[in-house]
Amino acid sequence: MYSTETAIRVRYAETDRMGFCYYGNYAQYFEVARVEALRALGISYKMLEDEGILLPVVSFHIDYKSPAYYDDELIIKCDVRELPGVKITFDYKTFRDETLLNEASTTLVFVKSTDNKPMRIPNELLTKFTPYYN
Repeated sequence: MYSTETAIRVRYAETDRMGFCYYGNYAQYFEVARVEALRALGISYKMLEDEGILLPVVSFHIDYKSPAYYDDELIIKCDVRELPGVKITFDYKTFRDETLLNEASTTLVFVKSTDNKPMRIPNELLTKFTPYYN
């Protein structure tokens, strides 16, 4: 399984009237974690787009356990549990210290930019994931 961790600090503007990190911010936090997970493999969204590959999100789910607050440093653990095919699913766990704040997942589909049709992950990208799976 491929796994990374990304640190994100909650900014004041990202909190709501209750003092909690606004729930909608987590989609952006997960995008940062996802982009950094791919970057750690040597894959950038810019590179994908230059090669005519798009990765739209087709599913997003989150379960909240506990709030984050202004200035908390969050650690987002990002896992790709299965080898990508036409789609890739990222699972996330957000922690403040040892406290689990939420669990989430996003599923993205590999799409050709020329016709917006689904495609399998290109072999040159697949080989970057393969060493993490038995």
